[in-house]
Parts: sequence; C-alpha cells; structure tokens
Amino acid sequence: MARDDASRAIGKIVSVSADRLVVELHRGSDNFTVIGFDDVHYIAALGSYLMVSTQSEYVVLEVVGLREKDFSPAYGNGPEMDKATAAKFLDVVPVGSMPVQGGSFKFGVSTFPPLYADALYARDEDLDRIFNVEQPSDEETKTDADGAAKQGVVPHTIEIGTSAVFKDYPVKAQIDALFGGHIAVLGNTGSGKSCTVASIVQSVFDRAEEFWAIGASFVLFDVNGEYRQAFENMPWQIQASFFKATSSELEVEGLEEGFLGADLVDRFRLPHWFMTVDEWALLLRASEKTQLPALRTALGLTTLFQENPEDSVLDDPVEKDELIEIQNHVLAKIIYSILHGDASSPSKVDRILAILGTFSTDEINKSVVSPGLTIDFGQFKDGPRRETSIKYESLLELLQKHQKEEPVLPSYANKPFSFDRLQDALDLALFYEEANGNKQIRDYCSQLVTRLKSVSDNPDYEFLRASVECLQDYDREPTHFVDRLLGLAREGTKYRKERQICIIDLNDASDEIVELASAVVARLIFDRMRRATSRNKMPVHLILEEAHRYISERPSRFALDAGITFQRIAKEGRKYGVFLIVASQRPSELSKTVLSQCNNFIIHRIQNPDDLSQIKQMTPFISETVLKRLPSLPKQHALIFGSAVKIPTTFRVRDADPKPNSDDTQVRELWYVPRNPSLHWKV
Repeated sequence: MARDDASRAIGKIVSVSADRLVVELHRGSDNFTVIGFDDVHYIAALGSYLMVSTQSEYVVLEVVGLREKDFSPAYGNGPEMDKATAAKFLDVVPVGSMPVQGGSFKFGVSTFPPLYADALYARDEDLDRIFNVEQPSDEETKTDADGAAKQGVVPHTIEIGTSAVFKDYPVKAQIDALFGGHIAVLGNTGSGKSCTVASIVQSVFDRAEEFWAIGASFVLFDVNGEYRQAFENMPWQIQASFFKATSSELEVEGLEEGFLGADLVDRFRLPHWFMTVDEWALLLRASEKTQLPALRTALGLTTLFQENPEDSVLDDPVEKDELIEIQNHVLAKIIYSILHGDASSPSKVDRILAILGTFSTDEINKSVVSPGLTIDFGQFKDGPRRETSIKYESLLELLQKHQKEEPVLPSYANKPFSFDRLQDALDLALFYEEANGNKQIRDYCSQLVTRLKSVSDNPDYEFLRASVECLQDYDREPTHFVDRLLGLAREGTKYRKERQICIIDLNDASDEIVELASAVVARLIFDRMRRATSRNKMPVHLILEEAHRYISERPSRFALDAGITFQRIAKEGRKYGVFLIVASQRPSELSKTVLSQCNNFIIHRIQNPDDLSQIKQMTPFISETVLKRLPSLPKQHALIFGSAVKIPTTFRVRDADPKPNSDDTQVRELWYVPRNPSLHWKV
C-alpha cells in the first residue's frame, strides 16, 4: 500500500458477502470523524463513500449502515457505553471501481475486496472522479449561417444540484447522456417535480461563458398551467412561444400578461384535418367492422369534394378529369339509388336537393337535376303530363351515364375542411353505402353520427375546430405547423432557429382534450423529424407533465389512447432525435413500455407501495438501501441514476429561478385574516 493510502486507512474489512461488506473502524475514537491530512472527514453518513485498494484499482464502497458494540468492562452495568473503546462497524456495498492513478469511475464491480483489506476515506479528488465533474468544456470554432467563424465553449456537463451527503459538492450530469435519451422525473405531488423540470431546462440556457444552446427545442405540455412564469427571465438570446388552449375568444386578450419572455403568444389551435384516419376513429370511438369503413369513406369524400377550390389536391388536368368523373359517379349512384328507394316522392326530392346543396359538379347539380324531379300526382312519371315522364327518364339516363364500375375513391389527404363539411360527408358516405346495397349501415352508424355532432357542438373542442377561412401556412400544412412549434423559420433553402422553448398550456382542458392534443402534436412532430433532412440533426425534447393522465399502462376510456403514439416515440425516437421527458406522480400507472425506454431517472419522494414496487422492477441494479430512502426524501431532493451520472446519487435540486407556479398552499396565512379580507382571486 502506498504511503498516501496508508495515511487514509480508517479500518479493515471483516466480513465479505455477495451483497454486503462490513468495515470495522480502528479503535480509539469516540465518534466517526477522521482527521485527514487534507480535511476533516465524517465517514458515517449514509451514502458516503470509502475505497479499498486492490492490485491496480480502487473498489468504491457506499456506506449503507453503521453500528457499534461496547467491549468495555463496565458494559451492561454502567449508565453509558464507553465510546472510545466501543467497536464501530460500517455496513457497505460495492458500487464501482476506478484506477488508482487517473482514469474515470465505472459503475459495477467484478472483483470483491479481500478480507482484512484496508478501507480508505474518499478525498475531494476521488469524489471528482466518482461524480465525473472534472471534465472541462471544449473550446471550438463553429460557422454560423452567414459563413462567419465563431469561437465559443461547448460544455460536457450541466450542474443539476448539490450532493445531499457531501456539503456544497456539485452534482453534474453529462449533457449527451442526459438529453440523448428519454428521462423520467417521478415523485409524489409536492415533492418538487415541476421545479426540477424547470431547473434542468433553465440550466441548459444559463451558461453565459459558452455558446448559447440556441439549437435546443423543448416542447412542454403544461397541463397544470405551472410553467408560464418559469421561463420569463431567459437570456435575450433565448426565445419562447406560448400557446394556450382557451374556450373563448375573450380569454385571448389576457394571454400576454405575465409571460414577458415569449416573443410569440397565441391561442392554441390544432387544425382537425391534420388528424389521421386512426386518430379520427379513436376520437369518435368508431367500431372497426362497420363504423370505421364509413368514417374512412367520409374523410375521403372531404378530399374528393374540396370545400375550398384553392385547396385542390391535383394539378394535372388528366387527373383532375378523373377526379371529376369519380365525383359524378358518387352523386349519380346516390341519386339513382334514392329515386329507386321506398320513400315517398317528396321525401326523395328533399334528400336529393339537400345533397346537391352541399355536393355538386358542373354535370350534376340542382339546375341539371331539378327538372327531372317534377312530381305529378305524387309520381315522377306515369302522370297526366307526358313531359314529366320524359324529363324523369332523361334524368335516369344522365345518372346511368355517369356511373362507373366502382372506381376507387381518393384517400383522405388531410386538406382543410370544416366540421359541418365532415358531417355532410358522413351523411353522403352513408348514402353511398346504401346505394351499394348496405341498407342497414345508417342504423349501424347512428352512434358515430351522434358522437361527431357532439364533438362539433362541444365548446371544449373549440381548439380543434379550426376555420377554413383566412388560413395561414401553418394551418394548411403539418410541416409548417410543426416548424412554428419548434421555432423554425424558412429562409430560401435553409432554416433559421428563432425560438428554443414552446409551452402549450392545457390547464383549462379536460383529460380527454389533453390526451388528444398531446398525442396528435407528438405524432406530428415525430413524423416531421422522420422526414427531416438531415436526420437526427436537430433534437426535440417533449416535456410531458402529469404524464400518467395520457400515457397510461391501461387504455383510457377517453378519446385517444395516446400511449400508442408515445410508446412508438419511446422505442424509435432516438433514431430521429425525438426524446421524452416524462414527469409523473404515479409511475405504477405509466406505460411500462415508455418507462422501460428511459435512460435516466430523477426520483423524488415516493411513498405509495405500488409506485415503489414499479421503480424497483425497472431498476434492478439499484440497491435496496437506496430505494428505501425514497419515502423519506425531503422536498427538492431527489435520487438520480442512469447513463448521465456515473453513480446513483441523492442530491438537492438546483433552485429554479423563477419557479413554476406550483407553490404549496399556505393554509395558515390564508385562513387567519381580518374581517372583510382582501382576497387574491380576480374576476
């Protein structure tokens, strides 16, 4: 043993087992304090570290227990034990190893220390290697968009807090490892999750001596309205956008109040034509065998019969002619079928004119069809007037001429259409199915029609019912919509990064709306990143607050099983640069697939046995002793483990400044007030 190691020896290993070792301290001290040549070391703190020298490396041991036994003659008879002569023991577990000279710490051990090996206290330089805080930033030269060379510093780590064991010792996380994978922030309500999320994001941008993190993109689904004030004081180089899902235009006027850090503040709108057929089916809870085909046909008809001529799907004249032929076929077949139905003649006329009032072509419209719908003594033909029969027969010939051999209807192309248009298209789709011989389809789809009308009338879905008039580029095309959220602006063939943070405030929305909005927006971002050129060159982090509300292990009874979307992102997002930051107070209710793909975990106080069991199952390499600390962690303290840190560490989270609007209720201050108190609520 080197002289330096010998001077740091505090005891010897007296017991070795597969999961635990015991260190007996040297006699002669009345406490667990050791005065070293560099400092005073208190070695009995749970979570502190000792080291044992082997042939070429140190084995790092974590203290998980301490005890003592009195061997003095007066033991058992005296009022107090003799602390100086008592044998003192530390229960320790091996957590990793590192070279004796230089090199970094590695989690996990392959060789256990031998019996009677000397146990050494850890110096600050050893802690630097264990926590990997000694890695300096890199000085680099990068070219900006104008081709000018710029010099700056690129950090390897960010400081996320201070050690709960070693006073004022910084705890840092590797940036690439932390943000290059999915993150789970878990803990009971009130344990500090929101402040942790805000603090981590703030620490990314709070680095004045380095290149600013202008290339970052954080999209935050704020379901509690907490983060509006957390990003007000960003450096001027960092910009944010704020979108709020409001149910009334009157609320838009107050959006900018209290959010000075955003250069884009607007009402959150999600154009409904961006939704896929499957998302529509889940929203309307369409059954797979009968209602889904009718819904798919209806969505296809919104593409076939464009509500706005400028949104035409096709530019080629030949393809346009083919499209018109299909339009005429659909109308002709439906009208022909109605005319040969069992309803009364006046009822037939009303149905046909109602259809042509919404859907028509130059060949089949009210002016063309109406002459053949003259009723003579209750009949279209066989009446006293011969011209009535002639016009009716001419109409039938026209309709038969436009009918084709069951052409394939165009697919749903996500072009703008109103909710009223979709209701009309669904009605037309049911007529078309009836014309094809499915006479009971309207009965089968009655619930689908009712649900669509309910969504159309429900004020909670106002954010989804985008107007088809005065559309902006980001309303017409999903790519522009996502670019706006990510703060990207086009300049010719290049992009310019304008904003780094996007907050979508869903505080006023129900669980059903939150589930729908988060899933559709996440899917749009994921699709955009999959098609991006070059791939995986602009990472996007989706921050999911209260994630258990919409990424549940069990499908919800609400509109959309958002878990399907987020499970795919969890499994495939890394390849395209899409990452999740999942915050939840109920890990046992979260999707196990999503949790299993997380690379890093920040866990606050958790007391529920089911949640503790879930954490234990997903982190088998964490010791039982570490997990036992979780129920007693104080507020703003957490346990971090994963690829971003070398060793599981309990730390005090760096203060968020400003904090999210998530302070605990000050009951005493709010209860005990004078008569006629000044209340904090505003009208």
